Amino acid sequence: MERQEQYLRELEKLFWENELSPEPYQLARLAKYADLLATKNESVNLISRKDIKNIIENHIFMSSFMKEFFPEKTNKFVDIGTGGGLPGIPLAILNPMMRGVLVDSTAKKIDAVKEFIKKLKLSNVVAESFRVESDEFKKKYAKKFNLVVSRGTAPIIILIRYALPLIKEKGYIVSIKGGDLEEEFKTAETKYKAYIKKHTIFELSYKPNNIRNKKGKKLVLLELNK
Repeated sequence: MERQEQYLRELEKLFWENELSPEPYQLARLAKYADLLATKNESVNLISRKDIKNIIENHIFMSSFMKEFFPEKTNKFVDIGTGGGLPGIPLAILNPMMRGVLVDSTAKKIDAVKEFIKKLKLSNVVAESFRVESDEFKKKYAKKFNLVVSRGTAPIIILIRYALPLIKEKGYIVSIKGGDLEEEFKTAETKYKAYIKKHTIFELSYKPNNIRNKKGKKLVLLELNK
């Protein structure tokens, strides 16, 4: 409980400094999730062991921060390559009216995510162990989503390929990435230009530790029309 309380204090500070105001019960749930994730990470590799001391800022807060960039009226999301439930679980906690599917091809990771969902009593998300490009997954979830979320799991061209069978006539990709994104977009446009209505790249600066985005994290918002 002591670690969970420390996580809660860290979350309160980050959200307050960045003028974000989740409900107290949501912050408490995020802190509990961080504690569950850190504990499970001792036996299952869900996030980098070297990064465990930064679990709140680099993983829980950054995943939560994605919510600020969601287009209006998005209400059903798929989290591709969720790993230990990131960003899907924080987004589910902060968006109780949204429904989501958290998918990863590694069964051990999805077993952990299912455990987290149960312990956090989240009724708006489910976890699935699939390769997202598999025919089985595409058939089960064809045209089910209007939002695809991801944390740097694949190049943009691959995310678009994964997204197109899963989104409705119109949908969005929101992904945290690093590196040369303009080059990634050029590559993606060679194949998918007809589907890309527009794209925006946001610098993910935040207080107090990344005011000038020295960490180089960016958020990609892509609108797709089929």
